[in-house]
Amino acid sequence: MHDALISLARSAVVVAVLMTMMPYMTLFERRVLAAMQVRCGPNRTGWQGLLQPLADGLKLFFKEDLLPRNADRMLYRLAPAIALFAALAGAAVIPFGPTITVGGASVPLVVADLDVGLLYLLGVSSLGIYALVLGGWASGSKYSLIGSLRAAAQVVSYELILGLALVAVVLVAGSTRLGDIVQAQSQGVWNVLLQPVAFVLYLLAACAETNRAPFDLPEAETELVAGYHTEYSGMRFAMFFIAEYVNMVVVSAVAATLFFGGWLGPFWPGPWWLLLKIMVFMFLFVWLRATLPRLRYDQLMRLSWGSLLPIGLLNLAVTAVIVVATSR
Repeated sequence: MHDALISLARSAVVVAVLMTMMPYMTLFERRVLAAMQVRCGPNRTGWQGLLQPLADGLKLFFKEDLLPRNADRMLYRLAPAIALFAALAGAAVIPFGPTITVGGASVPLVVADLDVGLLYLLGVSSLGIYALVLGGWASGSKYSLIGSLRAAAQVVSYELILGLALVAVVLVAGSTRLGDIVQAQSQGVWNVLLQPVAFVLYLLAACAETNRAPFDLPEAETELVAGYHTEYSGMRFAMFFIAEYVNMVVVSAVAATLFFGGWLGPFWPGPWWLLLKIMVFMFLFVWLRATLPRLRYDQLMRLSWGSLLPIGLLNLAVTAVIVVATSR
């Protein structure tokens, strides 16, 4: 009973933090984009616009929830829930701090300390694509359907690149458990120095997995209105929106954990170091959106299969040879 309450408390804290970060990440993105484009950004609702996310949330909450005439009612309503569940579930295996002692009991700061944490992350990230495909198909709109097909092809292409980057880290650390990967970096140098190629591959694949610029082809406003969520409104649209930003936080946390020591830092380790590293990656996502134009779809596919895949395979082969040679 005691262990169940601790697990429930950890889960509640992680969900609360993610759901709190999400609205203020939208404000952060809008203000950073405004600064890069030499304009003001939201600064009227509350002091310096701090209540703008609350205003946006209330507006979406009270908007009418429309159901298209040709939509599949059940799948249309189920898709946003799948997207949000998959996004939140990905954070379950990320260690956000060292083990602490509470009431004489050791409490690891991770919701589920799985031995196959990286495999779990790959599985959950693959689950999220079902929401996009179902939402686009069930909407009964050609724009939504094209966006969902693009999302499926994009995830299939870049999930492979993501896997190659993660396997290279697993070879170096000798474990698929994220806590072990953090501890391995505490004994030496961060993996970004040992696996710079894998880090770049992961970063590109993470942008494509989260449908962020310059890989935002499934949403492509200039071509598809809003892509797979064109026909959604109100809180169902908000659920897709929340899932996208939670996914950004999760892939940033995974990047910090795998390549930058996770919650490790100078002076004393703790969750604030992981939060700081996550914010650096979130700024990078916004920077890329403000800087780079959207790729054409053929360029997106050519980059994955023609360039990143051979580089990932070569990096994995070289890593395997070095690990075997140094282990003797």
